[in-house]
This record gives sequence, C-alpha cells and structure tokens, in this order.
Amino acid sequence: MTTSQANNPLGPGYDNVPGSVKRFRDIFRDTLKAEMLRDDDVFLMGEDISGGFDRDTKEPLDAWGGPFAATKGLVQEFGPERVRDAPISEAGFVGAAIGSALTGMRPVVDLMYFDFVTVAFDQLLSNAAKSRYMFGGQTRVPLTLFARSGAGTGHAAQHSESFYSMLAHIPGLKVVVPSDPYSVKGLLAAAIRDDDPVFLINDKKLINLDGFVPDEDYVIELGKGRYLRRGADVTLVGMSYTSVVCQKAAEQLAEIGIDAEVIDMMSLSPFDEDILIESVKKTNNVVIVDEDTPRASMSSEFAAVIADKAFDYLDAPVKRVTAPHSPVPYNRELEQAFMPQPADVVGTVKNLLARE
Repeated sequence: MTTSQANNPLGPGYDNVPGSVKRFRDIFRDTLKAEMLRDDDVFLMGEDISGGFDRDTKEPLDAWGGPFAATKGLVQEFGPERVRDAPISEAGFVGAAIGSALTGMRPVVDLMYFDFVTVAFDQLLSNAAKSRYMFGGQTRVPLTLFARSGAGTGHAAQHSESFYSMLAHIPGLKVVVPSDPYSVKGLLAAAIRDDDPVFLINDKKLINLDGFVPDEDYVIELGKGRYLRRGADVTLVGMSYTSVVCQKAAEQLAEIGIDAEVIDMMSLSPFDEDILIESVKKTNNVVIVDEDTPRASMSSEFAAVIADKAFDYLDAPVKRVTAPHSPVPYNRELEQAFMPQPADVVGTVKNLLARE
C-alpha cells in the first residue's frame, strides 16, 4: 500500500515506497518485536509489561503490555525470559539492565513515565553513561530505555514532565525524541542496535497518531534532524510533539502569507547543529518550540548555538515558545494553557516579522 505525499515523511521522490499508514503505538510494538526476532540478545524489562503466568497451567496470561500497551502480546511470543516483569524499583531494574548490557546482552527498559527517570538517575549518570569512558573503551553498554513524556492527557504533575535537557546534559547518554510513526520505527531500531546507552522519549500525545511507515527495515541515524516543511520566511524548530505543533502552526501561517520552514530535531544528544544553521541562514528568523520549562532547556541550547554560529544571518532575535517555569497543572484548562499551542507559535511569528 502506498500513500499520498501529504502523509509521507520521506519527502519528494518517495511517493511509491511500499508502506502503510500505522498508529504510533502499533509500529513501536512491531519494531520491538522485529528487533527481538533479529537479535536473540535483545530482551525487555519493566513494570507490568508481561502480565505473568497462570499458576496452574503455567500458560502466559493475556498481558496488557503495561499502561500504554507497548509490549502487549510479546510475552506470549518470546516468553518470560525475554519479557521480564520488574519490581517497582526503577533504580534496581535499571541497574540490573546496565549489568546485563555490560555482559553482552541488549536490554530494552520500559520506565513507564519519563518523570521516573529521577528515581534511576544515579544508575544512568554514574554507570550507564560513564562505563565506556572509565574503562578506556574496553566496555560497551548497549542499553535502550524508553518512557512517556508530556502534558495534555490529565496525568498530573508527577507523570507529565518533558525535561529532556536533564538527560541531554549527561555525556555518554544519547537522547532521541520521535515525533511520528516513521521516526519512532527508525529511531527505536537504531537505539537498540547502538552500542551505547540511548534514551528514547515518547510524548503521550503521539501514541495514537497515524502516519506513513515504509515496509522495509530502516534506521534513522542518531544525532540527525530533518525538514518536515520547506519555507523561506521563518524557521520553526520542534522536537517530539512540538514538531506536530510547528506543522500545524506553519499551515495557519501559510493562510496569511507567511512561508514557514519546519525542522524536527529527532535527536537531542547529540543534536544536528548543521540543520539549524543551514535553515537560519536561509530564513533569517527562527522560533524554537519546546514543551519543557524554559530554564536550561533544549530551546536554550538551540538558541545559544544559533546565536554563536549564525548571529550575522539573523534579522531578529531568536524567539522561544515554551511551557512556563511551573509544574504541569492537573486542571484541564490550565494544562492546555501550560502547553505550547499552534496559536502561540503563530502569534510569536507574527510579532517577530512585525505582521498584524
């Protein structure tokens, strides 16, 4: 099955690539399955991802695959040795996963909510990220972790954060943020095959998003961004769900005669400085959209790189659209106001370009 160019993230010239429209959560699970079939060393670990076994028959139960159904059905196919339920101790099972990676396995850890990173931070900072460096390159840590971030789904302050920059700050830990079904397939496969620890962050608002996915096996190079839309008047920089926000804003801007270019960063550590500079040199204006709070955020880092390496090309200051410096509210109206919206981006662009 092929799809129209409007739904094809591969760009011009790829209209006839074999593929189909799939839901984000489904292609995520399919990619986990494909990587487990490809490499017997890949196994999964996390809370409630298996469902356990019937005490009498010893047959696997109809596992729900965790609260986001990311691993649903995999225990039936691969068994409890490769789909392992973990106790409610992120520090404990992340540490165990690091140990298994050091001995040659390729663990994939479901941390459920991104906020739970803090519970396992010592393991990530002191062990996963530093082992290769501290042992002079004699070790490797092929560990993949994933979790769900983002406000907008009523999960309240302790289950809705997007502090990507906390992880991107750690040398030795790679951080990727897919924004659609196409990118999650390529980034997840690349992360699992990588010999260094990679943290993949899924925004909860993307889970039911549909998009075109090629049938072929592919990976997306870690550390690269991509153009989602070409334009001449202003660069909109997004990451994870804010790339969707940028696309919606670009469509609204086009209706008033503003030609916006949209960049999807995809990787936050390392990140693609070249695509930022290339686009700003063309449009001379930039707005960075980030759901994280503004202090010491990825938007701050992108702005610093642009100011350092493309300052002479700017017609106006770098602008950012971020969440406020506040925890995520639970009240639905406040939660919607907390998140960057397309209207916020449109208003910022109009002010930047001095358009009424």
